[in-house]
Amino acid sequence: MSEPRRRMSGKERREQLIQISRTLFAEKGFDGTSVEEIAATANVSKPVVYEHFGGKEGVYAVVVDREMQKLLGMVTEALSASHSLIKLERAALALLAYVEENSEGFRILVRDSHAASGTGTFASLINDIASQVEDVMVDEFAERGYEPTLAPMYAQMLVGMVALTGQWWLDVRTPPRQEVAAHLVNLAWNGLTGLAASPRLTSASRDLEQRPVPAPQRAGEPPASPPRARPASQVPALTDKELRELAKARERESREQEKARERERREAEKLAREQEKARLRDLREQEKARERERREAEKLAREQEKIRLRDLREQEKAWERELKEQERARLKEARAAGRDEVKGAESFPQERAKIETSG
Repeated sequence: MSEPRRRMSGKERREQLIQISRTLFAEKGFDGTSVEEIAATANVSKPVVYEHFGGKEGVYAVVVDREMQKLLGMVTEALSASHSLIKLERAALALLAYVEENSEGFRILVRDSHAASGTGTFASLINDIASQVEDVMVDEFAERGYEPTLAPMYAQMLVGMVALTGQWWLDVRTPPRQEVAAHLVNLAWNGLTGLAASPRLTSASRDLEQRPVPAPQRAGEPPASPPRARPASQVPALTDKELRELAKARERESREQEKARERERREAEKLAREQEKARLRDLREQEKARERERREAEKLAREQEKIRLRDLREQEKAWERELKEQERARLKEARAAGRDEVKGAESFPQERAKIETSG
């Protein structure tokens, strides 16, 4: 005769409903899951679900809160490392580890609210993580002489890049998470101008990854305790090998910065040479323009002088013609006056004879 099935306690029933709801929410989303389906999967009546959570919204809030606390705890622990590069590596690994080991939870967080939307549960989680990263970046900016007030913006950029990569990797799952993390850090740490061809994580972060992956939870089993952030004093000290790797990373960073400064210097010199060439070219063009203007002015002056001389010659010719005309007129008048005098002298005796005869 089979033993009667043991009745679950209230706490066990609550955990069972949470795990079942977690699976359903991950598969179908909030809108696609009903209280009836949760109750049927758990082999209980709907009032049991309402008794524990008050409805679908209540159990969804519990599931989301648990996932957010779990992911936030993992990232917070990662950010307790001593060096900024290690912090970045471990934070990227923490997110990818959460995606790999808690796929259902991550799907719940991102299903109903996209990371780039600025609203919803995942966006608020990203803002919480960005606030922690901001505190780290403020110190880094101050140490490197950058403007600390820009740290919030850079924190959002960095966390958003990692979060969206995690969403993409949730479905593709290739390459392995260490390789994905190495490429993320390569872009974030080195920038596009200093990308490494074959990036690798430091041994400090690789060794931290060599831990057993927890088995997925089954419905009805109590959940494993979420990781808690350890104080900085409890974070293992770096070994000599890790310190050497960090020193090499700093040296590489210094070389890249020196190369960047050298590139900027060469670009500045090239720009200065181009500007000097342009300035000399403009001066030559201006000189040519002035020379053309001078030649045009001289040509115009010569033309005007020719016109003036031509006008003078025309005036002289006119004056000569006028003088000649006046001279001819005087000669003509003089000849006419001479002829009149001769005629008068010849006619005087005849007139006298006529007078005497008539007397």
